[in-house]
Amino acid sequence: MKTGLWPIRSNKQVFRTVALGLLLPSAMLVLHSCNNNPVKETPNEPAADTGNVGLELPQGFGALRFADSTGNARHLTVSPNGIVYVKLENPINGNAIVVLKDKNGDGRADERSAFAPYGGTGIAVKDGYLYASSNTSVFRYKLNEQQEVADPHHPDTIVSGLIDRGQHNSKSIALDNNGNLYVNIGAPSNACQEKDRTKGSPGMQPCPLLDSAGGIWLFKANELNQGYHNGKRYATGLRNVVGLDWNSQANALFVMQHGRDNLHDFFPELYDAKQSAELPAETMYKLHDGSNAGWPYIYYDQVQQKKIVCPEYGGDGKKAVTDKYDDPVATFPGHLAPNALLFYTGSMFPERYKNGAFIAFHGSWNRAPEPQQGFFVAFVPFKDGAPSGKWEVFAKGFAGKENIAAPGDAAHRPCGLAQGPDGSLYVSDDKMGTIYRIVYKP
Repeated sequence: MKTGLWPIRSNKQVFRTVALGLLLPSAMLVLHSCNNNPVKETPNEPAADTGNVGLELPQGFGALRFADSTGNARHLTVSPNGIVYVKLENPINGNAIVVLKDKNGDGRADERSAFAPYGGTGIAVKDGYLYASSNTSVFRYKLNEQQEVADPHHPDTIVSGLIDRGQHNSKSIALDNNGNLYVNIGAPSNACQEKDRTKGSPGMQPCPLLDSAGGIWLFKANELNQGYHNGKRYATGLRNVVGLDWNSQANALFVMQHGRDNLHDFFPELYDAKQSAELPAETMYKLHDGSNAGWPYIYYDQVQQKKIVCPEYGGDGKKAVTDKYDDPVATFPGHLAPNALLFYTGSMFPERYKNGAFIAFHGSWNRAPEPQQGFFVAFVPFKDGAPSGKWEVFAKGFAGKENIAAPGDAAHRPCGLAQGPDGSLYVSDDKMGTIYRIVYKP
């Protein structure tokens, strides 16, 4: 018997049909996922590139090339809706802030534009504004509802008139949650000698550079036309800080210092070539108002685990100081060039990475006769706002090969770090302009 177009079936037949209908899509999904080609994911779950763009990562992590050939990409930041802003060291066609958008949701940039005529390093999105620095100034751009710069040609000048003497001149920036802007002003010197980087030249005591450089200066994030006259020297004794970030758990600024050079070159009677390649440590500091890390008078020896008096100031490689200067909270081998620091607050990565520190090591130039080192992203676990374990290599392979004689031999050099709204990690490369995106899929 039939009614209309559909046959009447028993309850058992109906159950089998419904069950088959539910199983078929799942079976098709399994078959599709077994394909060797990357599966197109939802916009919040991009698929890693085959081979992870040459990177070696922990189990479960993958990498994709978000963008390529952006220029000498220094630091970068990501808006709450996923727009990536990249600061170039030097302008290309008159523009040095590159804007990257993923319009089709495949996890890769498919639209780019650029603005801002000044090169530099620092860039950050905070409270509806894009902040960016040149080598003398910090500017601010209002973002519209789409998180785009509303007027790229008329930024607010927040800070200007900072020194730029060529050496260690990048003005990296960080912002806290109370309306404060922190700016690195690197010292244009190695060890504040009377004649910089000259064998036999004594160190100046006191170092006159510390009045306007060699530390972190504090400004108001929402006040215009600030400078040395109304800024505050928040921390001193820091030779050069390129990587810095605000840690909300500790409610404190953390920085990565580039250590000094030329111990063996200038004092061969005190240091052999291998010691000079390893010393001094690259150091992480937790800063407070009035911090003093001791440059140029001391350096930190990670082998002896002591603050050592610099030879330009009467040191012999063993003479130590125990007070007066801040102790680092973490140390790393010498001359790796830490260029970015990021505290991870996302939820994509496993729990052990939560609130931990990622550090982009740009790579060394002065470890001869030892091989050059660095060219990787490291991770330091944190708990309650303090390091809770040993540092580890998180991502390597940027250089493209193991034995690097000179930094120019590296295929890519990691420089900047940023966290996307989905919790993915972006890494910039200032040699070839590649923007990497690291994701986690267990």
